[in-house]
Amino acid sequence: MEDLAGPARAPRPGEAAEMVREQYTTITEGTHIERPENQAVYKIGIYGWRKRCLYLFVLLLLIILLVNFALTIWILRVMWFSPVGMGHLHVTADGLRLEGESEFLFPLYVKEIRSRVDSSLLLQSTQNVTMNARNAEGEVTGRLKVGPKMVEVQSQQFQIHSKDGKPLFTVDEEKVMVGTDKLRVTGPEGALFEHSVETPLVRPDPPQDLRLESPTRSLSMDAPKGIHIQAPAGKIEALTQMDIILQSSDGTVVLDAETVCLPELALGSQGPAGSSQGLYEVCACPDGKLYLSVAGMGTTCHEHSHLCL
Repeated sequence: MEDLAGPARAPRPGEAAEMVREQYTTITEGTHIERPENQAVYKIGIYGWRKRCLYLFVLLLLIILLVNFALTIWILRVMWFSPVGMGHLHVTADGLRLEGESEFLFPLYVKEIRSRVDSSLLLQSTQNVTMNARNAEGEVTGRLKVGPKMVEVQSQQFQIHSKDGKPLFTVDEEKVMVGTDKLRVTGPEGALFEHSVETPLVRPDPPQDLRLESPTRSLSMDAPKGIHIQAPAGKIEALTQMDIILQSSDGTVVLDAETVCLPELALGSQGPAGSSQGLYEVCACPDGKLYLSVAGMGTTCHEHSHLCL
């Protein structure tokens, strides 16, 4: 019987085939097998300072885990996290719903802002409120800026609509259109226009007078189908430093009134006293100038024709 504790030699190449078969050793009762006295014992595991460092590292990980868990609970508590949102900020199917007052320290990018049905929407800032509209390239196409001294709108077209969708006020680079039935200017100095104004009717308030004035330039009123000036309860007065010209290219100039008064016409030399009996004749020069001549039995205009020179 071979000793199992004895040294084993490496098989030679020729003996490889004989090693295939397994060898079994049957030890009968009472058989004594000698063991070597100096048998090496190998311990499995981590011992010494490595074991203490491992335990310390695991303890440190547990402490970090507990601190992170406590901070997470604290953040959830402070920020009012809930299944529907965070604090006054609720997540709905239509978007975000914010209750109460909110303060934004950086730009806010949204598609639509609206208030509750039973409350108004208030946008407030200590400096200004600016709203920008951008295209796909990020360029600003429209801007609304509300500052402490002015409201600035930058856009290709600015429109104000009524609740029915009717355009009330439209402004673009070419024109300004007022869609209301009446435009009322309440300033004491009236309205100042640097260029032309197109309107079907100019009318003041009933207790006020209508004045069309050009202090340093000319005033022109043009209409393809006529100009109608009417004062049902008052008079029409035209004052000028130079000439007032009434001209009709194809028609006539009609003065239709019970009395036509020309108080400043030039007066020719009077004849003998009592000859005119206070009557005068209206004479016309070839250039259209009018003058008065003392009336007589016949016409006396030729006697004062020198006024036409």
